[in-house]
Amino acid sequence: MALQPLELKDIDKHAENIYEAIVVLSKRARQINEEMKIRLNQELEMFATRVDSEEEIETNPEQMRISIEFEKLSKPTQQAIGDLLDDKLSYHYKDE
Repeated sequence: MALQPLELKDIDKHAENIYEAIVVLSKRARQINEEMKIRLNQELEMFATRVDSEEEIETNPEQMRISIEFEKLSKPTQQAIGDLLDDKLSYHYKDE
């Protein structure tokens, strides 16, 4: 799934400046990516891969189904942008 073009003025409405918004979006995308990795690994742990010989690895159809489902999910960057535009994302500065 390719990323859709986005007007920067749409992002600018939800942040004080565009650079701040990009930093927030990148951090949120990293969080989403990490959550997705953890969830995928937890689901795939249930299925142990059997090795019949040194060269041949048997794949489980259920593992393939789970992997394909995860590939079809929207990208973390797109999810982070959606969160910001839907006002589901909030951020604040650390007190010095």
